[in-house]
Amino acid sequence: MAEREPRRERREDRRDREETPEFADRLVAINRVSKTVKGGKRFGFAALVVVGDQRGRVGFGKGKAKEVPEAIRKATEHAKRSLVRSPLREGRTLHHDMEGRWGAGRVIMRAAVPGTGIIAGGPMRAVFEMLGLQDVVAKSQGSQNPYNMVRATLDGLRREASPRLVAQRRGKKVADILRRSEPEAAAAEA
Repeated sequence: MAEREPRRERREDRRDREETPEFADRLVAINRVSKTVKGGKRFGFAALVVVGDQRGRVGFGKGKAKEVPEAIRKATEHAKRSLVRSPLREGRTLHHDMEGRWGAGRVIMRAAVPGTGIIAGGPMRAVFEMLGLQDVVAKSQGSQNPYNMVRATLDGLRREASPRLVAQRRGKKVADILRRSEPEAAAAEA
């Protein structure tokens, strides 16, 4: 009997951790789908949700169910399992300009100066807000499908490299990466 008590405590601790709202979520799209059957039509719902901790991690998920709340719950669970970490410069913007692609969707993302805000369309805006970006300029070209736009945005964010990662990969110091060489500095002043 004495051995079973700690197991219950561990289960309760796990439930408490799951209930703490460490992630924020945003419903991006909800789609009503129907299946025609002998007696008429059966309706279902598909949800697209973006989840993030607003400190550099973001993920998206899809969920399908007969009811909207259940579809959203499934999508949220799926999104929490597929988180991507993206380095932020000064905790507010991107380190460099980048492009992301997925299918016919293409998005261009650019770093911005403080005070710019999030200049982006619907699905991309949701990704940036859940990621924790405060200053970014983005443009969507090609597909306007929210699924493709979210995937293209995450594709670009996966390619982002911070100076620390570049320095580590090249076996140099961060200061060497960030410092401009003498000829480049002279050419920029001229």
